Amino acid sequence: MTTHLDVPRAAVTCVVASRNRRADLLASLPHHEAPVVLVDNASTDGTVDAVRAAHPEVTVLALAENAGALARTLGAAEADSPFLAFTDDDSWWAPGDLARAVEVMRAHRRLGLLNARILVGPEEQLDPVCTEMAASPLGTEPDLPGPSLLGFVACAALVRTEAFTAVGGFDPVVRFPGEEERLALDLAAAGWGLAYVDGVTVHHHPSVHREAAAARQAGIWRSRVLTALMRYPAIAVTGQLRHAAAAGPVGWRGLAGALPRVPAALRRRRVLPPSVMRGVRELAP
Repeated sequence: MTTHLDVPRAAVTCVVASRNRRADLLASLPHHEAPVVLVDNASTDGTVDAVRAAHPEVTVLALAENAGALARTLGAAEADSPFLAFTDDDSWWAPGDLARAVEVMRAHRRLGLLNARILVGPEEQLDPVCTEMAASPLGTEPDLPGPSLLGFVACAALVRTEAFTAVGGFDPVVRFPGEEERLALDLAAAGWGLAYVDGVTVHHHPSVHREAAAARQAGIWRSRVLTALMRYPAIAVTGQLRHAAAAGPVGWRGLAGALPRVPAALRRRRVLPPSVMRGVRELAP
């Protein structure tokens, strides 16, 4: 693992959740400039043994079952740092930028989560979601370093451990993909700021071991529906269900996928304050 001299090692931990992406991990781990906690979601491709052999400095938490996004919460519990970077197995921070992001967080005390600029692939193309974040209709609050957000991309997120822990981290109901929304909403409801900062960069080289596009979109709709059930007022839940139904086959698959998790979602239901829901409506397409 590369250790950059500018990174205060006690300040930040990279928490990586992965499943059956051994080659991606072995390629990305040397780029990390801070201690790494790898949470393996019950891989069957030899990931755990390969990482332990090649990178004995990495803390490996091997799960017996696939815990989805909850793996990041389990990994965070193994960390002992005021900040957490949720790098994926196919992403890493640009040299020196993780340390710079920590300094941004320290300079803005209400900032609970920072979303970095994302460059995709060897061509380093700007991820379109960054253009959307930069133009956030929520504007830039005076005590934040960039446009305000009510969502984020996990692989490019640096979060304050205090804030992450206080809102419960990622949950066992909303898994992958689309797991970020519920956490973002809870951070905002607790008074933390979320901001896009394009002065720091994360590189994302998407793994070849990915779900098909249709399956991923269905998963996103499943997460949207479950998040709405957990946090939206009743009228907004109805609206989200209608949006999913109107999305065609991927929306229908998302609704079907959400159905078995409805009881668990309702047990965790806590309606957002009106101020946060106003932001949700402002960001609605």
